[in-house]
Amino acid sequence: MLIYPKVYIESVKEITIEFLKNNNIKALILDVDNTILDFDKKIPEGIEKWCESLKKQGIKFCILSNTNKEEKVKMVASRLNIPYFHLATKPFKRGFKKAIKLLNEKEANIAAVGDQIFTDVIGANRCKLYSILVKPIAKKDLLVTKIKRPLENMIIKTYLRKQNKKR
Repeated sequence: MLIYPKVYIESVKEITIEFLKNNNIKALILDVDNTILDFDKKIPEGIEKWCESLKKQGIKFCILSNTNKEEKVKMVASRLNIPYFHLATKPFKRGFKKAIKLLNEKEANIAAVGDQIFTDVIGANRCKLYSILVKPIAKKDLLVTKIKRPLENMIIKTYLRKQNKKR
């Protein structure tokens, strides 16, 4: 189903090299806001080290953000030393296709990571990528996102119930 992620985790830092190898993932497309950057434009402790560690093990990265604030995305990309695209228009495929081309990997070997179902998960699933939903870093959200969160939370509860039944 388009609205469900392949995996739902607490934080990007839970994405280990073992997890990536087990799922044949060679590249990650990262969202910015509330995924690797909080509302106050701070990168949480450990994100830079996590990214650097995976890069040393051959994992490719690209940032894909819907924001129109290029300076913010550029700052994060610069700190993590990875390429980026802003104004991505997720969940539409255009931005994802740019990232896929840049990463030069098959869709099956790319995971897209983000904190929103209606942009990150649906967009990743539409492009046949491995979708990873993370919990938002901060409680604070942009108004447009805040409006969608209650519906996303209902979808997550249903997803988790279905996951528990599979076990």
